[in-house]
Amino acid sequence: MKPVTPPASGWFIPTLPPYAGTLPGITTRTRDLPNKTEKTMISLKDISRNKTKPPRIILYGPPGVGKTTAACMAPSPVVINIEDGLGELDVPSFPKAETYSDVMDALNELGREDHDYKTVVIDTLDWFENLVWDHTCKRLGVDSIEKPGYGRGYVEAVNDWLEFFNLINALRDEKGMIVIMTAHSQVTKFEDPLNVPYDTFGLKIHKRAAAKAEEYSDIIGFCNFKTLTKKDTDDRHRGISTGERIIHLVGSPAFTAKNRYSLPAEIPLTWEALENALTNKGTN
Repeated sequence: MKPVTPPASGWFIPTLPPYAGTLPGITTRTRDLPNKTEKTMISLKDISRNKTKPPRIILYGPPGVGKTTAACMAPSPVVINIEDGLGELDVPSFPKAETYSDVMDALNELGREDHDYKTVVIDTLDWFENLVWDHTCKRLGVDSIEKPGYGRGYVEAVNDWLEFFNLINALRDEKGMIVIMTAHSQVTKFEDPLNVPYDTFGLKIHKRAAAKAEEYSDIIGFCNFKTLTKKDTDDRHRGISTGERIIHLVGSPAFTAKNRYSLPAEIPLTWEALENALTNKGTN
């Protein structure tokens, strides 16, 4: 594939250490950074304890449930505005992103410049996917992500998604920023090899991109209105919304969710509730 064209000011490159491998049958590999190529050997001296890092969070759910509002209540946020869905929220944001490069340039600026922002909010992943596909199509010289055939367009798009997630990781690792990505939900059919197929809520992006998003996140919260069921006189069950907005943090057959912090299965849809759960993680 052709490399992504960097902005004029250059890409923000995370200062990850070079690495090398010398096991039998393994080719020595090096990580090349601009104007610097090194080889190092891994030794026992390199062993260290894991350091706690800010979380990478995905909040997804139906429109209007309050995903963006909750995300913008995080400490010192700045929004990469893709959907133009901030409404009346008074929060710092970049100009509405119209291209893949707009989003990448915004992430690069946050990586290069000194600033006081502690949280970056990407709003939303499903709108960003349209920009990813446009970028992938231009790179491949086609007018549709379906045009390459046999799903190759979606496979190529994953490479552009990975560029995005690499910058997300760099902001977390090098700038100490909390990362919150919002997305809409969709119902898909899950083909369970051990059971009959069933419907489940998931991210409203292509399954290949969704798999990468799930890998690169520490928390996936399914946001929804709390619903109770009531049996009618004809023995039919119907759902009744309580109006309470909640985040599901533990997965189930009904929806995709996860967390790496032993958080409660369900909390109110507010940043305060999520922050409290993270502060008291492992004690719930």
